[in-house]
Amino acid sequence: MTEQQYLTVSALTKYIKRKFEADPYLGRVYLTGEISNFRKRPMHQYFSLKDDHAKISAVMFKSAFDKVKFEPTEGMKVLVVGYVSVYEATGAYQINIERMEPDGIGALYQAFEQLKEKLAKEGLFTAPKKAIPRFPKRIAVLTSPSGAVIRDIITTVRRRYPIAQIILYPTVVQGDQAARNIVENLKRADQQNFDTIIIGRGGGSIEDLWPFNEEVVARQIFATNTPIISSVGHETDTTIADYVADMRAPTPTAAAELAVPVLTEEVLKINQQQMRLVQAFQAQLQKKTHQLDRLLQSYIFTQPQRLYEAKVLQLDHLQQQLNIQLQSMLREKEKAYQFIAQRLNQQTPIYRLQAEGQKLDYLYERLNQATNRIYQQKLQTFQHLVASLDLLSPLKIMQRGYSYTTSEEKVVKSVKQLAVNQLLTIHYADGKVQSKVEKIQEDK
Repeated sequence: MTEQQYLTVSALTKYIKRKFEADPYLGRVYLTGEISNFRKRPMHQYFSLKDDHAKISAVMFKSAFDKVKFEPTEGMKVLVVGYVSVYEATGAYQINIERMEPDGIGALYQAFEQLKEKLAKEGLFTAPKKAIPRFPKRIAVLTSPSGAVIRDIITTVRRRYPIAQIILYPTVVQGDQAARNIVENLKRADQQNFDTIIIGRGGGSIEDLWPFNEEVVARQIFATNTPIISSVGHETDTTIADYVADMRAPTPTAAAELAVPVLTEEVLKINQQQMRLVQAFQAQLQKKTHQLDRLLQSYIFTQPQRLYEAKVLQLDHLQQQLNIQLQSMLREKEKAYQFIAQRLNQQTPIYRLQAEGQKLDYLYERLNQATNRIYQQKLQTFQHLVASLDLLSPLKIMQRGYSYTTSEEKVVKSVKQLAVNQLLTIHYADGKVQSKVEKIQEDK
């Protein structure tokens, strides 16, 4: 029996991997599918691509994923380019993605999100919205003339507010020419003095609704001066036009309801307000009538003389006060006159001459008194000094028995100045004596 050669799992896996790598059809694969099991990781990305009947694992390394310009999400349909290989650890085959881009709806969704982000940064979505007029007279509708949208709007407006005029601007709402046609009709309607503009169309795919996601349409809606209500697609559909418009309606019927009130309800409100106004007027009239009756019964009308009796008394009192004040003012003026007359008399030359003469006599008398007083003071001082000087005079002393001696007209003060036989002159109060020294005796 021939012995069979058994392979290891690793050997078989390596063999299969080499077959995958050597296959020219698997070295460059262009694949389309829907993203599944996607969860963004910080480095390499691992997920699956599937269609209705099959699924394949996919890996995208960080260097390749960093070049992707959109954010992959679960369920997004994409186009990928890569190569198929075998992961030896699990023996599973996978596609290594080198490039990825959205496919179909995915591409439109990416463009939608990018434009939405751009316009949001510019403030087109958060700018103050224009108020929708409550009672419009003329409404412009931009939609297809053959669709159900215009019929729903006309039916709703006629049912709710038939006095409003609806003007249809036939507009292409699908296809390549739709965006340009929408912009042109918006400009035309904005120049016709409409109260409100409604733009809309029925439901459809994202491709069908795409004209309302165009940037030119969004910017024209923002630049339009007339308030705009956007009603594009079904309630679950949201377009860029809905974000920029002054109000969004989920359906065309809802747009018509937002544009106009219910006339019968408004008439009922007016009647109710009229009734309230009449009742309020009647209540005020009754209140004022009662006030008038009370006033007519007051003493002002029943006894009008009482109205001015107090005023008469007040007038008498004021007259008395006026007389008192006038008399007081007259007395003050008389005093002032007398004071001024007196000062005027004092300023006349005769009065001043008399006053100066009296002043001169007074000063002359004071001068004599001062002169006599000073003379007496000086005389007393002189006599006192003479008496003091007389007390100090040598003659006064000599009259009391004292004398002094001179020699050759010099006063002898000591015996040491004398010599025997020296001639001396002794002076007395009443005369002089010549003497001669015979003996000198000095006291010790």
